Amino acid sequence: MTRSPTLPRLLHPAAWWVWGAGLAVAASRTTNPFLLVLVVAVAGWVVLERRDVGSSNAFAPFLLVGMFAVGLRVVMVALLGGGVTGSTVLVRLPQLPLPAWSGGLRLGGPVTAEGILAAAYDGLRLAAMLACLGATNALASPRRLLRYVPATLYEVGTAVVVALTFAPQLVEDARRVRLARRLRGHTGRGIREIARLAVPVLVGALERSLHLAASMESRGYGRAVRRTQRSARLGGALTILGLLGVVLGLYGMLDTTSPVALGLPTLVAGTVCATAALLVGARRDPRTRYRRDPWGVPETLVTLSGVVPAGVLIAASIPGWGGVAPQQVPAVVPTVNLALVAAILVGAAAAVAAPVPPQVAGLRTARAEA
Repeated sequence: MTRSPTLPRLLHPAAWWVWGAGLAVAASRTTNPFLLVLVVAVAGWVVLERRDVGSSNAFAPFLLVGMFAVGLRVVMVALLGGGVTGSTVLVRLPQLPLPAWSGGLRLGGPVTAEGILAAAYDGLRLAAMLACLGATNALASPRRLLRYVPATLYEVGTAVVVALTFAPQLVEDARRVRLARRLRGHTGRGIREIARLAVPVLVGALERSLHLAASMESRGYGRAVRRTQRSARLGGALTILGLLGVVLGLYGMLDTTSPVALGLPTLVAGTVCATAALLVGARRDPRTRYRRDPWGVPETLVTLSGVVPAGVLIAASIPGWGGVAPQQVPAVVPTVNLALVAAILVGAAAAVAAPVPPQVAGLRTARAEA
């Protein structure tokens, strides 16, 4: 029995995470502020169109953290220097001499427009990557993706999922506690209000950790896996060989002076060994899944809408296309490459290709009937 791609349902979580990773990779390959803002806008638009009702809105907190990173980057460059040095001096701060082993850092001194712009570009790139990560958390819960992690990496995947969900849950707890205080007539602001929120938020985080530990124990997490000594040795050897092959292969591809055999062939061999290690681990720890998420045409289209921007930006950054990295010394207005803009806009197709979530479809039907 196949489902119609137009029926309301939740998209496969792997498709959303590939889409978000593709946009994040595209953002990491450019420092053009116009392209980075466009990446954030595309991610935000898809979240507005396809976020399910009741799911955590992690996009806004991650975006706020990114904006804080931009400001922190600019302030640190203004105070400590480093990075791009220019000739357009905006202000001269009182400078304290530092020893020679400080590596070119300074405390105070001239603040140039070129250095501030370069810091803002780097901070904006990090903010765009965080926004893509927040959008993916809002569209597909990492807990749903944990079901499809190979058995060998289940423990690592659990740790990653807990780490990814900690920040959004902390923000939700702070919002809930603040709303409860407002209902009780407490409308304080500033540092004192933050101090009063800290204790209930930390207590909530501790209680959630205890509930998570209890649920994991009840589901048999950490149980003894039946494995022979031979399979354990084989899996360990394949893992070590796979990691060494991947590391040496990447080094060979990045270093143009290394032998040809140390590049792509070594990388392929290491990937094959790592895949074999995962298969050996999966054989000794079989798992069953209840109600698998379907993979259909919408999942393929959403995946492609994230892979296309990443592929185009990677290809554009290698030969140095115009508009990928704007000129910083002297500072000029960044140029906009229409091909790169079109590639990033492909990511917005996920808002059309993905099916409507069930609860969103129910709300739209209720509003239409009202």
